[in-house]
Amino acid sequence: MDLSNIFDMLKNPQALRAQAEEMQKKMSAIHATGQAGGGMVKITLSGTMELLECYISPELSEFKDIPLLQDLIRAAHHNAAEKVKEAIQNEFAGSLSGFGPGMPFGNLPGMAV
Repeated sequence: MDLSNIFDMLKNPQALRAQAEEMQKKMSAIHATGQAGGGMVKITLSGTMELLECYISPELSEFKDIPLLQDLIRAAHHNAAEKVKEAIQNEFAGSLSGFGPGMPFGNLPGMAV
């Protein structure tokens, strides 16, 4: 994307705002579930990285190794976050490809630009 396209976009703030709102809706609609411990811990995140669901298997309710349980939760969250980033990349690959680092949306975590 060259500078003239960016300036054209900035000339029409309503269209830019509408496009940003549409992207936000699409990102909110993305859901991804990550898991750890063979599915004993599952985390579901939205495309905006909002935690939607946290499942811990009943088998772990009497689990005494709290640090290991914490690691499983972190691993499931990381797995879900990677899936969200991949889904965002797939959803917006064409529309964000011209943005570089430092430009809007160009520095989303995990985005290859």
